[in-house]
Formats: sequence, structure tokens, C-alpha cells
Amino acid sequence: MRHDQTLTAGQRQAGGAAPNAGGEQPDGVASAAKSLIDELEDAIARTDLHHRAAVMRRLTDLFLSNGTGFSDEHIAMFDEVMSRLVAAIDSSARAQFGDLIARSPHAPVKTSRLLALDDEIKVAGPILSHSKALDEATLIEGARTKSQSHLFAISLRETIGEAVTDVLLERGDTEVVRSTANNPGAKFSEFGHTTLVHRSRDDSELALRVWMRSDVPRQHLLSLFAAASEEVQKQLESADRQKVQLYRYLVAQAKNQIQTRMREHSQAYAAARAHVEQLHRAGELTGERVGAFAHAGKFDEVTVALSLLCDLPVGHIERAIVHQRPDHLLVLAKAIGLDWETTRAILLMRTPVKSPSDTDVDATAQSYARLQQKTAMSAMHFYRLRARAETQLEAG
Repeated sequence: MRHDQTLTAGQRQAGGAAPNAGGEQPDGVASAAKSLIDELEDAIARTDLHHRAAVMRRLTDLFLSNGTGFSDEHIAMFDEVMSRLVAAIDSSARAQFGDLIARSPHAPVKTSRLLALDDEIKVAGPILSHSKALDEATLIEGARTKSQSHLFAISLRETIGEAVTDVLLERGDTEVVRSTANNPGAKFSEFGHTTLVHRSRDDSELALRVWMRSDVPRQHLLSLFAAASEEVQKQLESADRQKVQLYRYLVAQAKNQIQTRMREHSQAYAAARAHVEQLHRAGELTGERVGAFAHAGKFDEVTVALSLLCDLPVGHIERAIVHQRPDHLLVLAKAIGLDWETTRAILLMRTPVKSPSDTDVDATAQSYARLQQKTAMSAMHFYRLRARAETQLEAG
């Protein structure tokens, strides 16, 4: 078992004789280790930085050459003395040392942590980007307290857990967030996905990187695409107002094609569709069932259910749900007789960065109460006609 407490000379001698998992500790390695560690102890007591650095390099070479041959006791012994010496050498020597051990599978834990949290990025960078000796708590501490360069170094790790990416996306500048989004080994929480989409709306390069990830939930991608495509539409309209209708049609077509491809490659969507269609055939697809899906955050089940109940394409329903304005969704919900609580649950599924205020919810509730079902049914009939016309146009 590794330990970090200071070892006495007697313990070091005992550690040198301890067998490792593969058998007895090699005598030559053990003797060399003990000799160098004694020399390190002496170096720490001296003020000559060059001597300290030279001893550190010799110890590092020995450690890297024979790391697999050391027992846990020896590694802990190295770690204790190394961590003390790291604080006593200049930044150039620390950087050289950190670069040497960054990729070592047997890097000393305590020393690696000290280097990772060094204020100098030339020291911390290689360790933060590559060392497997760092635990998640150290990465989070570095991400919360150190510079943007430190955060960027963390974003390059082979794998990054959700708790760490949460901090990178919250604190990181544009370069850090783009790098994190571009890392296939990065994992994102619900907060992370929402933050990625939110920050993508004003950053086309980040939006592309998020769009290319296969692990971002579809509702987040749809929300991102809806916001981005509206901005593109505004730019096109301002450039040539005579072609407004054509541009709107092209943007809608792009939406449909991308949404369709996303659904075709989603196993979750396929399973949700099969389940909801079975309920529909059995006459069990009720407003209460839709409400249960919405309260559980089951985006795919809700979209398929509304598609069947409204007799509209799934893409139409998806766009109505993720659109920033709720009007379209209110019309569909009222037309099929959903109560306000179910409609409200669907509206809250859009996973905005912050939930709507009570004032906004109350205003939407009042609008829903004023909307007549007859009016909503007429509007939905128009939506059906338009959807069928678009389908025929695409087929032609």
C-alpha cells in the first residue's frame, strides 16, 4: 500500500528489501535507490540548486528505468522525498522533471499533484494533460483555481469526467470550451450539454464541434440547430429580401434532412417510437400518458406521441418543442385537448440554461387558457396541409 508519511532511515532500509508483486526487489536497484534517496535527503539540506536538480534528474532516470521493479514502499519513499525536493528546485528544473514523469504509469502521486497545481504552466501543463497519477479532485481543484492555460491543458487529457468538464465549461474561455468539445474522451453531464449548446449559439466554430459529437442528446442538438438556423435565416433575409421565401424554404429543408438523419441513427428514438406506437395501436396513448413522458423528461417518447396524436411529422413536433417561442406548441396541445399541467411539463423539457420565471409561466398559462380549442384545431389542420404539401414537394 502506498503512503505519504515521512519514512525513517530504518523504514527505508526495510522498504528496500520488500518484495514486489513479481518477486524479490532487485538488489542493485534497491541499493541504487537507497543511495540516491540518501543523497536527495542531503541535497534538500543544501542550498545549491544545481546540485538538487542534478540529483533529481538521476533519481528520475532510475525511477523511470526501473519503475515496474519497485515495491509500493519504494514508490512511496520516492514520492515523499521527491515532493519535498520539487519545492526546493527552480521552475525550469520542475518543468523538466514534470515533462519526464508526465506519461509514466508509475508516477509518484503526491509529487504529480504538486506539479499539476504549480502556478507555472510550463511545469503543470504536461502533468495536467497526460498524467494518470492525478485523481479527479486534483483536476477539479486545478480547473477551479488556476489559469486558462491550465484549463486548456486539462481539456487535452485522453479522458475527462463529467465533474471536470462541468468546471471547464463554466470557467473556461472560448479556446478551452472549444478544445473540451473537440475531445472525444470528454464526458458531459446534463449541465454540461446545456452549457455547450448555450455557448454555441454565439460561436459557430463551437457549434460545429458540438454538432459533430455523437453523445449530445438530440433535444440539445435540435435546440442548437433551431437557434443557429434562425440566425442564418436573418442574415440571408437582410442580404436579399427578394428571396426571403426561398431562403426560408431552404433552411426548413436543411432542418428536415438533418433531423431525419439524427433520428435514423438514434437507438433511443427507435425504441421510443416502437413503444409509443404500440400504445397508440392499443388505444392507450392518452394525455395522461403524454404527461407522464414529459414529467420523466422522455423527449423522444413525447415527440412521437404528439406526432401520432396530432397527425403531423415528428420533425414538425420537434421544432415546435425546441422553438424559443411556445406559441406553436400551445396550439398543438390545445388542439388535442392536453391540460395545462401536461403542456407545461412539455414546455419545461426544452432544457434552457435557466428555467423560465414564474411571470413567464403565468403569462403562458393565461395564453393557453384564452386559446379556444376550435381555433387551435383549425390551425393544426393548416399545419397538416402544409406538411403534406412539403412532403409531396420533396418527393417530386
